[in-house]
Amino acid sequence: MYTRLLTPKWVLLHLLVVALFVATFFLGYWQFSKAEAGGGAVNWSYALQWPLYGFMGVWFYVRMVRDELRRDPDADDPGSAIVLYQRPRIDTTGDPELAAYNAYLAELNERALGQRSSNGR
Repeated sequence: MYTRLLTPKWVLLHLLVVALFVATFFLGYWQFSKAEAGGGAVNWSYALQWPLYGFMGVWFYVRMVRDELRRDPDADDPGSAIVLYQRPRIDTTGDPELAAYNAYLAELNERALGQRSSNGR
């Protein structure tokens, strides 16, 4: 279950989150030292905001990890029910101008698909 979080992508993401979390506290300390040295209200506010940014990032990261662990790993595997192309439906029930525009777009789509298949692709 937790082996999905040990892939190279996730390990790099773990390390990045830890580094950024630590960096926010260094930045908060730096702003705090500037505020104590006679800085204004902006320095005091940033001294409080940087650690909050760090905790907010960790909170989002924990949610992302939780979603990854709850996700079905077989959902990524392509199945036999894949629809490669589905003809767009034309809405003819509402505005006649919109219906005419949708019909025009469908005609352009058919022409583009016809040219693509005749080129041998």
